[in-house]
Amino acid sequence: MVQGRQGNVTTSLAGTVSEDISASLAPVDAELARRYPGDPGTRQPVHTVYVPGDAFAADTIRSWGDQALAALDEHAPDAASLAAVLGLSDDLAEPVHDRVRAKLEREPIEDLRVDFEDGYGPRPDAEEDETAARAARLIAEAYQKGTAAPYMGIRMKCMEAAVRARGIRTLDIFLTGLMEVGGLPEGLLLTLPKVTYAEQVTAMVRLLEEFEKARGLPPGRIGFEIQIETSQSILASDGTATVARMIQAAEGRATGLHYGTFDYSASLGVSAAYQASDHPAADHAKAIMQVAAAGTGVRVSDGSTNVLPVGPTEQVHAAWRLHYGLTRRALARAYYQGWDMHPRHIPTRYAAVFAFYREGYEQAAARLSRYADRTGGDVMDEPATAKALSGYLLRGLDCGALDVAEVTRATNGLTRTDLDGFARPGQALAPSGTAGRKPA
Repeated sequence: MVQGRQGNVTTSLAGTVSEDISASLAPVDAELARRYPGDPGTRQPVHTVYVPGDAFAADTIRSWGDQALAALDEHAPDAASLAAVLGLSDDLAEPVHDRVRAKLEREPIEDLRVDFEDGYGPRPDAEEDETAARAARLIAEAYQKGTAAPYMGIRMKCMEAAVRARGIRTLDIFLTGLMEVGGLPEGLLLTLPKVTYAEQVTAMVRLLEEFEKARGLPPGRIGFEIQIETSQSILASDGTATVARMIQAAEGRATGLHYGTFDYSASLGVSAAYQASDHPAADHAKAIMQVAAAGTGVRVSDGSTNVLPVGPTEQVHAAWRLHYGLTRRALARAYYQGWDMHPRHIPTRYAAVFAFYREGYEQAAARLSRYADRTGGDVMDEPATAKALSGYLLRGLDCGALDVAEVTRATNGLTRTDLDGFARPGQALAPSGTAGRKPA
């Protein structure tokens, strides 16, 4: 029986059917919105630098930049020499070299973590107390003076029984120190290492809740990264993916999953000579992390290499090629962040990142422009690819690989607001014609 007619279209279902189905799926809609809010749309740093608590100083960021510049001047002083070391094409050599130098002068570190775990080790309580208080003071001063990295924070000791109380006390001292001299900076990031059970994440949530209550902060103000360094954090004893449980246990506070190359490899029995971020065991762990985090707003970070670019030029070049290759490999696999362990890693971090975005931005911009104008082309793009294309351009802009003017020109006038609209799930992902474009 025909149930209704609207205009020239005839339907067979009663109007209540759609309403009933929507009502039955309302709990699922709410669950999807809660568990999978999408990417937060904020800048993700391209790397995290770990500095032991006792080595962190007011000039650490500038010192790392100066050491990186000195290494570049000594071992690859011009565009041609850097291109020869890394295999850069002729058209990339000059812009990559120039941008690497500019980045090292302007913003050598995007994310810095003062380390109170493996890089710091066990110390007398009074010493770690003072070091934590000092870290808070120096970070607060850096933000006040405008010399801070975009993101800064600490890696505390883990929630395992032997060091739990010490880690909690260090975090308390650090956060309290920040509150006492102006409050928590917007770029604050905290790292919880060696997480093996979701209950340890829950404990971190309760700890931060108590601190927020004690200091009158809004609930949920403080987030944290979960460091994946053990086999138990990937696969639980019942065969389920522990890391997915950890994200849920964080109750919206998890900001990142950081892969710990060496601890994780060692937990699987991988020999020291083969502990690297491109080992099959590493690929397996990061793939699970990536799938677990997809859509949740939690970012995934690759690990590091412990092969340092030190010694004679030939040795430095070999280490640079390794680091460059690993970074490019990670970027192709959508791991847009990694760790850097030494100032001389910084030049190849930025060289790899800048080459990755510069070599593809014109093609990405042209595709996005055609999609926005509905003009088609040799690739049939859709909202999902428009999201990926705009996300690629936005990441390139954020790190300094690309300039706003050249992206606007290459996209035939799309603004950053337009790119954000395409990149954010549920917000202007459909073609928008020429709306929002600047005049040609």
